[in-house]
This record gives sequence, structure tokens and C-alpha cells, in this order.
Amino acid sequence: METPFQFHDDAVAAVSSRVRHFYEAKKQFRIYHGSTNSTRASQRCRDNTVDTSSLNHVLAVDVKSKTALVEPNVPMDALVDVTVRKFRLVPLVVMEFPGITVGGGFSGTSGESSSFRYGAFDATINWIEIVLPDGGVTRAYRTKAEKSDLFWGAASGFGTLGVVTLLEVQLKDAQPYVELTYSLHDLPSANALMRDQLETNGSSLDYLDGIVFSSSSTVVCSGRLASAPTSGSKVQRFSRSIDPWFYIHCRQLLKQLRKSPSQTIIEYVPLEDYLFRYDRGGFWVAKYSFQYFLVPFNRITRFLLNPLMHVRVMFRALHHSGLSDSYIVQDVGVPFDKTEEFAAWLDTALGGISPLWLCPLRLARETAGAAHGLHSEFARPPTAGRAGGLMNFGIWGPGPTGARAFARQNRALERKAGELGGKKWLYAHAYYTEDEFWAHYDRGSYDAVRAKYGAAWMPSVYDKVKTDVEGKEKELESWGPWLLMLFWSIWPLKGLYGVFRAILQQEYLLRKGNNSYTQKDGKES
Repeated sequence: METPFQFHDDAVAAVSSRVRHFYEAKKQFRIYHGSTNSTRASQRCRDNTVDTSSLNHVLAVDVKSKTALVEPNVPMDALVDVTVRKFRLVPLVVMEFPGITVGGGFSGTSGESSSFRYGAFDATINWIEIVLPDGGVTRAYRTKAEKSDLFWGAASGFGTLGVVTLLEVQLKDAQPYVELTYSLHDLPSANALMRDQLETNGSSLDYLDGIVFSSSSTVVCSGRLASAPTSGSKVQRFSRSIDPWFYIHCRQLLKQLRKSPSQTIIEYVPLEDYLFRYDRGGFWVAKYSFQYFLVPFNRITRFLLNPLMHVRVMFRALHHSGLSDSYIVQDVGVPFDKTEEFAAWLDTALGGISPLWLCPLRLARETAGAAHGLHSEFARPPTAGRAGGLMNFGIWGPGPTGARAFARQNRALERKAGELGGKKWLYAHAYYTEDEFWAHYDRGSYDAVRAKYGAAWMPSVYDKVKTDVEGKEKELESWGPWLLMLFWSIWPLKGLYGVFRAILQQEYLLRKGNNSYTQKDGKES
């Protein structure tokens, strides 16, 4: 009987063979992972794709070194299910959407509420196994000099330096609960608090983020791992259909905090409920689906429609409907001393999209040989404004109608982020021209790594993330695509089609499981 590692080796051999086929033909390819949390339209078809969807297992957990060997398509909820429930260990950074995969977090610069301490998800990976563009298989390390340039080139590289097939993920001791403290601040004091926590080594906090409801009302959520609730304290859950969406719960607490702004509210949240607290409602993006379908937005309708309100289903419906071209879904990091200016600009230029998500990100790379890839500058000494990190804004809301107007608004957001010395993360639509794009990301370092490892013939990051507005408009010059566009513009056909396809696939009824794994230095299961 084959072991999980033998199954893994067989799968990697198949990926290697497929990559070698494209290499010999010098034909560019895309990678099929089996799922996505990107809002970009897919460019994959059967004859240009390397299928890695079978690489979706946790192979081993080492309780002594507190590490896990994880294949790239393991979603975060499956990883947490293994590490927390079996071994009482939790990844240092857990992306808040349960369907985001380990490989996606590594290649896409994912940062979440523990990133003020540990950095982006890629900074918590010790090494990767990667199929190179010629089909060869090697390892690249963050923690030592061996191919560290390849490691950092692949991090945030969106598969443009090869196909990552295995990652060693750092873990830490878990506790059953998170003691979550809610406090009310105006934006300047919230920014100062978060910056101070990022700069304070040895902070007692484990998790930190915030929701901006207005310039004077930001609810900061500070979390500490806890073994049990204190006597008489409240236990709050967010994962069941009867539970509130997290942002709605914060909005309710805001009313209490406004009555006594100096007070704090403390609750105890089960760890997994905390880690995936934004799953139901997708932060707050799902509220726009109620507006789209003219459905009342209240506790009863949220309860009844709960199966459709999880992020996995929402992304599936979003892609099938094509409505991602109508909603701004962007994450932008700006220096801490530009936070207030950026928030004021958003309020004016984007019509007051609200709420906004705040998440401080530690981005300084402190290991040797880290000055490589798109974000090589993160290895440089911190500046006064950046302080080793950025304040991430989650900006999610309806955009203007019309492709040109939608593109202009997104381009304005990209320009403002650049003016302030910030970074736009690339999981979403990108409207840069090629010259504009490379003005914000380190092309010299990125191209040097690609050349060294024979990846120059593969699609670049820009090729993968750009949005071709002109190409879409040119298609509409033909009668067929124009009539099809006119048909889908009839409300609410797009939305109904997206929901129908999401229900038809029944993904929301399936629990992700059967992730085979072994264990070292602990009890077998």
C-alpha cells in the first residue's frame, strides 16, 4: 500500500512531466488548482493547463519542530482541522477565508490578523518544493541560503517561476479560545495603536485588526489565545447559521461602545470560529447580493440564505455571474503615516465605500538572501513612514456602471496607492499599463530570478493579473458578443445564473475532508 509521500511523489512526477511537455514546446501554461479566491477571470483551458488539483493533502505534522508538510491545494479550514483538532497546533498566519489554499497564500502575499507579528503567510513558510520550468524538481529555502532567491521569487510570483508542490508551514501552540477585546477609536488613534503593536517586539497580542465604520468610529479587535473563558464571561460564536455575521456583531457592539468610548468589551470566541469569522458574509460583501436581488437584509433572510452566504459559494457564484466586473474588490497597503490621507481620499473618490477593513502587516524580511522577487524592497531597512510594515485597507463595494468608468475608478485607486508609497495586492483586478505596473514592483530582481531558473518563457505576473479593457471592448464590435452582452445586462439574469451554477455544483453542501496525513513525534491517528 502506497504511503501519502509515495502518492505525493507520483503526483509531482505527473506535474513534472506535464511541465516538461510545455517547456519542450515553449508553450506558456496556466496552473489549475481546483479552486480560487481571486476575482480575476480565468484564462485557463484544457490545452494550456497543468492540473495540480490532486495535491491537496497534509502529509505530516511534526509536533517537536511545530511544522507541517502541506501540499499547495490544502484549504485553510482543512489545515486547521488537522493541526488544531489533532495536535493542538495552529499555523502562525491563517487566512480568514477557509477556502484560501496554502499555495495561494504563499504565491499571493496573504496577510491576516496575526500578520502584525509574523508577516505575510509566505514569511511563515520554511521551504518549498517546486517544479522548475524545465520540469526539474528542487527545494528552495527561506531559512537558509539554498535557493533563497527562488523562494522569494516564487513568493508573490503567482506560479510564474514554476509549480509549487509542497510547503513546510510553521505552527505554534493553540488554545481552544481567543479572548477578543473590542475597543472604539477614531482613525488616528486606531492607526497609532496598530502601528505600536507592530513595532513592539514581544507584544502580548496574537491577533489584531479593525473595522472602520466612519472616520470617528473604528472598532479595533485585539485577540489573545486563551485556554478557557473567565468566570461569567460571554462566549460568542460566528460559524453557525443562528450566529451573527462578524461585522454585524461589531456594528452592534459599536452602539454600546459609543455610550462609553473609554470602555472595552471582552468576549471569548472558539478558535476556529475566530479564525474564519469573516467566512459568512465574506466580510460584508454578501450584503450587496441582497441589494442586487432586492431582498430584505435582516436576521431572518440571512438565516434562510445562510448556505449561500459562505465565501466558497460566493466566489463560485461571482465568477459564473460575471458580476466581479461591477464591484471593487481590492486590498491596498499604505505607510502608517499615510493612513488618514488614504482613508480621506477613499471617502471622496470612491463614494464612501463602507465599512473598510484595517489590518497592520509586518513586511520586513529579516532572513539573509531575502532581497529578491517582486517585493525585494521588503528586505531593506524600514523607513520612518513604513516602519517595517504597511496598514492594509480592505476596500470592497459597488463600483460605477460601465467598463470604462469601472476601469477609471480602479486606476485612480492604483495611482493613489502608488503616490502614497503603498502596494496593491494582486489577487484582484489590475488595470495598470505594463510600464505603470513595473514602476511599483521590482522587475529587475523578478526578471533576474526568472532568467536564472529558466522561467523567462513563461507568463509574467503582469500577464497573469492585467485586465484587458480594450480587448473586451473590441470583442463587442461583433454582433454575437454584443447581443450576448445585451442579454446578460437584463436584471437579474447574471445574478440568477451565478447562484444557479453555485447551487448546481452543490459545493456548499460538501465538507472539505479526507486530507490524508501522517505524524512525526506524536501519536498516530
